[in-house]
Amino acid sequence: MATPPAAAALSSEDFARLVSLIEGADSVELKLTIPAEYQRHALSALEIDPLDAQIRQVFFFDTPDLALDRAGVVTRARRVQGKGDDSVVKLRPVVPAELPGKTRRSPNFGVEVDAMPGGFVCSGSMKNALPGTAVRSVVTAGTPIRKLFSKEQRAFFAEHAPEGIALDDLSILGPIFVLKVKWAPPAFSRKLVAEVWLYPDDRRILELSTKCAPADTFQTAAEARAFLSERGVDLGGEQATKTRTALEFFTRHLPEASPEPQPA
Repeated sequence: MATPPAAAALSSEDFARLVSLIEGADSVELKLTIPAEYQRHALSALEIDPLDAQIRQVFFFDTPDLALDRAGVVTRARRVQGKGDDSVVKLRPVVPAELPGKTRRSPNFGVEVDAMPGGFVCSGSMKNALPGTAVRSVVTAGTPIRKLFSKEQRAFFAEHAPEGIALDDLSILGPIFVLKVKWAPPAFSRKLVAEVWLYPDDRRILELSTKCAPADTFQTAAEARAFLSERGVDLGGEQATKTRTALEFFTRHLPEASPEPQPA
């Protein structure tokens, strides 16, 4: 959940760029990550029931040196309890007005601005729904990674990934277990989402978020700030990045490649 962007948080140039991006986006997601020492208080103050959580298992795909991440490309697949699997190829940052018309018109493509205290990013995502066993087949049975992505996603990947990198060349980075709760507090006019990302080294990231139409961004941000402040939720903590934290952890723990045999 983001505080309303203001001169104290963003330069005038950045604020103008944010407004321009919002105008070209399909949706805006306001996000706030809660520092570890304040997470228990936030969960209690917001009356979040952990038994309402949906379990998710998230996998990322990148090279060991994170070449896709450096190019602004994210490839991800998820297993979602009670819902099924899905995959996404995401490009960030993007400028909505500069995207090709064919891509922009695809029903599987969306542009979203993520705004958080002191920052924002605009991304374009090409999505795909999958059969319930698809992700598990890749991570446990060796099915090629490309099978998780549609023809449209593969074309989008090829257009933006660094030259020479194919989907089947990527390492599997994961899983991350995620607990997601969606609820509608009586004192807030919109649905809120809480996600707890559980990392294998016992770190956890708690993210609060809400989505809105671009035209409602600043009003929603102001209302969210007031709602959270009244409940003593910390709004000034350092913001963590869920994806980057996962990528950095798993690339550090990839098995080393076996040396190629030398000719006798």
